[in-house]
Amino acid sequence: MVTIGIVGAGLRGRLFAEALEGQPDVTVVGLAEPSAKVAEEARAATGLPVTGSHPELLEAFDPDAVIVATPDFAHRQVAVDLAEAGKHLLIEKPVATTLDDARAIAVAVHRAGVRCLVGFENRWNPHVVQAKAAMGSVGEPITASATLSNSFFVPTTMLSWAAQSSPAWFLMPHTVDLVLWLTGRRPASVSAVGSRGVLAKRGVDTWDVVHALVTFDDGSTATLSSAWTLPDAGDGIVDFRFQVIGTEGSVTADLSHQGLTVVSDKYRSAWPVSGRIGRSQVGPAVWMVQDFAAGLVDGGDLGPDIDHGVLVTQIICAIEDSITTGQTVHLTGPAD
Repeated sequence: MVTIGIVGAGLRGRLFAEALEGQPDVTVVGLAEPSAKVAEEARAATGLPVTGSHPELLEAFDPDAVIVATPDFAHRQVAVDLAEAGKHLLIEKPVATTLDDARAIAVAVHRAGVRCLVGFENRWNPHVVQAKAAMGSVGEPITASATLSNSFFVPTTMLSWAAQSSPAWFLMPHTVDLVLWLTGRRPASVSAVGSRGVLAKRGVDTWDVVHALVTFDDGSTATLSSAWTLPDAGDGIVDFRFQVIGTEGSVTADLSHQGLTVVSDKYRSAWPVSGRIGRSQVGPAVWMVQDFAAGLVDGGDLGPDIDHGVLVTQIICAIEDSITTGQTVHLTGPAD
């Protein structure tokens, strides 16, 4: 039996708790959450005990593994403490929002010898899995592109901490991981531009839009775009599309549309591969956390590890640096 705790009892923490309910040889023992309001909501939603902090969670339940579902910028202390306590980890993407924090977590994980999965959940998205399987038929990658954007709802309503994040940190870890996984290429440099001001007028002082060009060590490229400024009157809060063009073919996907649209007071896309079907939760995040737990039980592969998480953070940091300086940023090894 593997016991699992969850730090962060918001939407994601509660989703993970529900996803693990009834999984063979797995028990979620409790959650940790400093906000009294969020903690009470989590108790009501999950029926699980909720402590006020991760040290209290460790002292009360001593779980084998812990899921870190705190806001992106608040991973370092929690993850380092948990690794030093010998706990296996699932850390939400990005592993951290500074390279110093990411490296500190990696050092703690490696020193403790614990297992760690960084939550790039699109590795469990059926569209992406099929795209990866098809890559062998398209030849050598020439270029890739990916767009992942949100409507105003996400930074202005869904995320209370949006001003401490950006489209680069909240969205681009997904697309950076996507192009790295699909192409298998090593990034060499990054050039990026961005704009801001629209969200600031709505009380969220962060980037509105970020565009990045990644050049790989073999000369191939990828372009990435993320915005937090899609209209709320659109057909959903997410726009997610990608393409890889190779020497022998291409792979293209539109993950914003899963073949189902609903028209009532407005036209909107619906995502059948999410939510609940019968007694089961479904969706990439659900399958990711279930696979994490199963890997702890049987000792099998968990997925993208802490070193890959550091690399993705390094690339996002380079994107930020390039926007600020107007210069191309050349990447070194993640430990340099």
